[in-house]
Amino acid sequence: MFLVNAGAIAGVIVVCVVILAVIIYLITRIRIVEQTSKYIVERLGAYHTTWNVGIHFLMPFVDRVASVVSMKEQVKDFDPQPVITKDNVTMQIDTVVFYTVLDPKLYTYGVENPIFAIEKLSATTLRNIIGELELDATLTSRDIINSKMRSILDEATDPWGIKVNRVEVKNILPPQDIRDSMERQMRAERERREKILLAEGDKRSKILQAEGDKESQILRAEAEKLAMIKKAEGEAESILKVKQAEAEGIKVLREAEAKGLELLKNASASKEVLTMLSYEAMQKIADGKATKLIIPSNMQDLVGNISTIAEVMKEEKPKD
Repeated sequence: MFLVNAGAIAGVIVVCVVILAVIIYLITRIRIVEQTSKYIVERLGAYHTTWNVGIHFLMPFVDRVASVVSMKEQVKDFDPQPVITKDNVTMQIDTVVFYTVLDPKLYTYGVENPIFAIEKLSATTLRNIIGELELDATLTSRDIINSKMRSILDEATDPWGIKVNRVEVKNILPPQDIRDSMERQMRAERERREKILLAEGDKRSKILQAEGDKESQILRAEAEKLAMIKKAEGEAESILKVKQAEAEGIKVLREAEAKGLELLKNASASKEVLTMLSYEAMQKIADGKATKLIIPSNMQDLVGNISTIAEVMKEEKPKD
């Protein structure tokens, strides 16, 4: 009885172990596909399907994941390749290829090693393009080289499910002697440009200095002109004031003379007074700068005339 029970327990344990092993195996057949990946699944050695993002289950013993393909843009930096230019100059050029897998099935089955194939195709294409260019054109035509290589590689990789987005020529290394010659040429060019810049700066400085001198002369001339104008205006104003003073003096003198005549008219001037006034007038004449003095012979008559004028003025006074 005990032996029967022991055998039954052992059988149960074996069954449990088998079931657990099967469960573990089935769990290992579960695959979770990420957002940026594609799974190529084969069944019995032949292509079966392409898994997208999500949870998937591989049929035991018949299904297998042939490859996992990344759908991100990928970058491949290839080693420098020796190429010969049209003028027989050997140089080293290395390129960088940016590509994206569009069809995972073609990428898996289209070519044995897609990256190796792209590298060899890139080297061949580069040799063909550079072989049509001379050294100077090669050094200055990177954009043209990049464009041609991208177009050729993109067309050639279509059967492999690959899209070549762009190709960049990273380095172009001519032979050492040519690099030395180019460096000397560049140094000479820099020195020439430096001399040109210095000459242009000196010329510009002289022009600015000449313009400054010209502006200074113009300002000085304008200042002198303004000073002359102010001086002329001052002299004119001084002369005007002198003239005004002279006119004012003449006016005062005439008013005094008129007042004197008025007083003489109003006064009863005797003959002796008139004679005395005549002598005073003659004295004033004698005080002048004239070297000769002419006295009329009829001074007595003049005095008489003055007396007559006085008498007339007396007679006319009552009429006023």
